[in-house]
Amino acid sequence: MRARFGRMESWLADRWVAGAGFMAAALLASTPLLAMVAPLALVLIFLHSPGYMMHQVEEHAGDRFRRFANDRVFGGREALTTPAVLVINVGVVWLLNLGALYAALAWGAGYGLVAPYAMLVNALTHIGARLRLGAYNPGLMTAVVLFLPLSVTTIAVIGMEPEVGWRLHAAGLAGALLLHLAIVAHVALRLRRLPG
Repeated sequence: MRARFGRMESWLADRWVAGAGFMAAALLASTPLLAMVAPLALVLIFLHSPGYMMHQVEEHAGDRFRRFANDRVFGGREALTTPAVLVINVGVVWLLNLGALYAALAWGAGYGLVAPYAMLVNALTHIGARLRLGAYNPGLMTAVVLFLPLSVTTIAVIGMEPEVGWRLHAAGLAGALLLHLAIVAHVALRLRRLPG
């Protein structure tokens, strides 16, 4: 059973980035149809999924981000593993954006604010790493060109809706920060267990 799971994990690790690229293209191709029937706020939240997938192609093609983080940020130690990358990007990010979309559809756009706030926090993290390390980090280009304008526009558009108050903004931002803190905590715990 364990060997079978290992083969499946290896298969997925080799293919998920390419799959993200194809999925992003398919979702973007369907956006004009959605825009004909859905309000702008919902369309913008929908765009967070293909936006993240395009970012993931830049970030993770050739296992670039994991290798960069382990080499440059964690001093050559494997703080970020392949299974962690899969869980974070496929299991958490994709489900977060899908959940935000359905929450916005069911209860109103303000309930989907976790998606743009998570995207904004991610963009600021990439920019902060660029300033701190003085070098490009995988994902920086899409963080600046795509994440910043999409997340800020989505937050502004949703914020114009009368039923969206500061509590929904605070909840969206808190959810985004908790997600990123959970990732940092996971990596920190793994680092504590590693030798040296």
